[in-house]
Amino acid sequence: MPTREPARSHGRHVPMRVPARRRAGDVVAGIGALILLVALIGGVPYALLTYAGPLVDPDLFDIDALTGSVGPSTMIAVLVLLVWLAWFQLFVCVLVEVYAGVRRVGMPARVPLSGGTQFLANKLVSAVLLLFTAGAMAAPLVRLAPTPAAPPVTAVAYSAPIVEQTLETAKTKKVYVVQPPHGRHHESLWEIAEKCLGDGRRYPEIYRLNQAKAQPDGTRLKMADLIRPGWVLDMPDDARNVHIVPADQPRHQTLREHPGRAHADSHAGRHADRDAKPDQQEQKKRAGTEHRRPPQHGSVKAEQRPVIQESQADFTDYLAAASLAAAGLLLVLARRRREQLWRRVFGRRIVRPQADAAQAEVALRLGGDAPGARILDIGLRLLGAELAARRRTPPTVYGAHLSARTLDLWIHPPDGDAPLPWTAQDGGQVWRLPAHEGRLLEEQAGGAPYPGLVSIGTDASGRVLIDLEAAQGLINVRGPQTTAALAALAVELATNRWSDRMRVTLVGFGEELTAIAPDRIRAVGSLAEVLPELEASAAPRREVLTGRITGSPRGAHYLLSAVAPTHDEARRLALLARRDTAGYVLAGEVPHATWTLEIGDDGKAKIAELGFEVDAQLLPRRHYRALIDLFRTAGRLDGEPIPQAEPLEATQPPAVEIRILGPIEVAGLGPLEEGRMALATELLVYLSTHTGGVHPVVLGGVLWPRGVQDMVRDATIARVADWLGPEHLLTDEAGRLRLGPEVRTDWALFRELVRRSGGDPTARAVLLEKALGLVRGPLLTGRPPGRYAWLAADDLEYDTAAAVADAAHQLCEIRLGQGQPDAAVAAVRAALLLAADDEGLWRDLLRATHATEDNLRLRAVVEGLTRRAASHPYGGGMAPETEALIEELLPTWRIHVVRESSA
Repeated sequence: MPTREPARSHGRHVPMRVPARRRAGDVVAGIGALILLVALIGGVPYALLTYAGPLVDPDLFDIDALTGSVGPSTMIAVLVLLVWLAWFQLFVCVLVEVYAGVRRVGMPARVPLSGGTQFLANKLVSAVLLLFTAGAMAAPLVRLAPTPAAPPVTAVAYSAPIVEQTLETAKTKKVYVVQPPHGRHHESLWEIAEKCLGDGRRYPEIYRLNQAKAQPDGTRLKMADLIRPGWVLDMPDDARNVHIVPADQPRHQTLREHPGRAHADSHAGRHADRDAKPDQQEQKKRAGTEHRRPPQHGSVKAEQRPVIQESQADFTDYLAAASLAAAGLLLVLARRRREQLWRRVFGRRIVRPQADAAQAEVALRLGGDAPGARILDIGLRLLGAELAARRRTPPTVYGAHLSARTLDLWIHPPDGDAPLPWTAQDGGQVWRLPAHEGRLLEEQAGGAPYPGLVSIGTDASGRVLIDLEAAQGLINVRGPQTTAALAALAVELATNRWSDRMRVTLVGFGEELTAIAPDRIRAVGSLAEVLPELEASAAPRREVLTGRITGSPRGAHYLLSAVAPTHDEARRLALLARRDTAGYVLAGEVPHATWTLEIGDDGKAKIAELGFEVDAQLLPRRHYRALIDLFRTAGRLDGEPIPQAEPLEATQPPAVEIRILGPIEVAGLGPLEEGRMALATELLVYLSTHTGGVHPVVLGGVLWPRGVQDMVRDATIARVADWLGPEHLLTDEAGRLRLGPEVRTDWALFRELVRRSGGDPTARAVLLEKALGLVRGPLLTGRPPGRYAWLAADDLEYDTAAAVADAAHQLCEIRLGQGQPDAAVAAVRAALLLAADDEGLWRDLLRATHATEDNLRLRAVVEGLTRRAASHPYGGGMAPETEALIEELLPTWRIHVVRESSA
């Protein structure tokens, strides 16, 4: 083997790269491509100049030739000119492809009107560049003959010349471990191909090698755009910067032996900071190792360790940033939770999300912009109603911008006559609704005029949306994160509140998204499956737009395809898009697209035709899976046991009481500096409901999920310590914080009273009444917006709702058994203050009220329950079991409901 001097950089030695190896077929193809390129680029002009004369024949400049008869010489001159033009087009395409391949800029620039020619140039240049990669000529020839089995030897760089040895056998293979994200940057197959194969365009080779193979976390590669940290990818034989392992070695074993920066828990996607300063490493070591979830409430034995916050920060980067999608997802999720509560059984709480699914809900709560979604919804419906009253067709809105101050619609053509409260700006190019006006608007019953508005990302001042219908043609999405962009579009379209009768067809991806919105989303495998239906259901644009605002709306339909269309499919879709209102968003190379959404490696999204450049709204694979898990959990009806409470030593009033079963109150402490009470109270609430102790690092991640400096965190803890007093805020040997025995919550007292409510019914009733007397309203009423997002990943909300409802049910049964229906009614109404969505409580209230034998009172309860079900913010009506009970207790209730609604 030859010896080489290792590369040097600033006085330090750098490991050399092992020369890439190529297969014999690659060499033959490369040589053939080189010969063909030389013949086309050099041979064609040589032949033309030799046999056909100059580039432009002088006869073509003869004015008489334009009016006289065309002879053979003129026709030949024209044909020669056309051949020269075709050759020049090919030459330009080759230059563009060579530049992209040598400079490794990613996707090469598009040469206008050169689709097929550029494709040919791409294939030829790729083969030639592959040929001239270091070691590509010789290595495949050596591998034609069988080689003896030998253990692989990795090349290592020393301060002196070294011997480079890369003996491979059929008993080994090359693998790559997908690295965790850095901020918003995630690895893609394109980048891995760039790093390991020298050309990002070779990513399909990696995809084919790993398609559908099980990964260490149990998942499989199904879409080329979506890979996960911790996956072990088989690589082509010529890959570099990879690991060489036995061919039959399981992937999970490879991950343990070669983790790189990836953590073995690929769901978490976290990694330790290897570049941290020694004192930081030592501090982490003293603090403890990583732990994903705090211990259960009341568990004094559970050990709680600091959390590295990169996992939650990763979710915050994407899910919390998608504020309108987050608001829609939370609304749909709340509806599912309400349906879970319909079927909750005594002694069990509804199933709560875990791991990534819980972190996803935390991020949604952090970022959800419900006020913004409301302004968008009501403002657009009001606009449609005002236009309908004037018999005007809604203008084309090609984009929108939602900020904290305004909602702007960009319209074409400009129109200076905007109906109030909208105003026309910039000569009628923008219609504006101030946010303060939007917040005062009442709910509108009109149709949704622009259901195709969907976010593509954010700029410095707000959120940018485009209307998929306004393109009136195909929208092309391109880039290494195409499917992540399509998934983000699909989720927002399927959950937004500013559309009616929405249908979203996903092609080649997103089958699992039906778990989020089965009534809006369907997934198919190919465009051929859906094209005939689209062509049959197309309707004139003007007719649809007018119908939406006049009360006869036609459902909106949007097609998002991760599968590139064939030439014929693209032609048929383009014809549809010109005459139909549906929106068509397609991945791949789509010729003559109206708009092109470019998603760059830097997370930027650009639509050159509209002049938009934003931080892209994306839904990468890990976040996609977390959302699916979250909604699947919300669909489970089996429930979980309610955890048992740790006994309290005493029930007398404590020195400091933190009341959370209703409006948040802290009793027993003096005032705090203005503006600091909300954060200090949240800190106390978290510590008081996690009695096993909480490390400051965990506390920092809980209270500041978007990140905080250690100095700010420590100053806040010190301030609360001064407020409480040293006897009430304790620190154990591991550095964990916990509250002293004289600090207690009303929730802890509630659980203790319920725990003690054994024995005879009279004693049980007394204790249960005391417990329910602690309930003053919904849990943590009055908490500031944006705070307490940690509740999504905690047991507290789930436990309190189930425990309060169960206590009321027990007391109701006791009082009914004692012939005291009024006391039973009072017990249930106390619990409904906190657990209003527990349908079992409403059935208890119906039975208890019926036991009073007061039909007017029963009818009032039924009417109130009916009105509540009809106007519930989460929708869904009432549970079938509740309706059945009403019909049993008050058979005429439907007659009265019909009369009231008609009146």
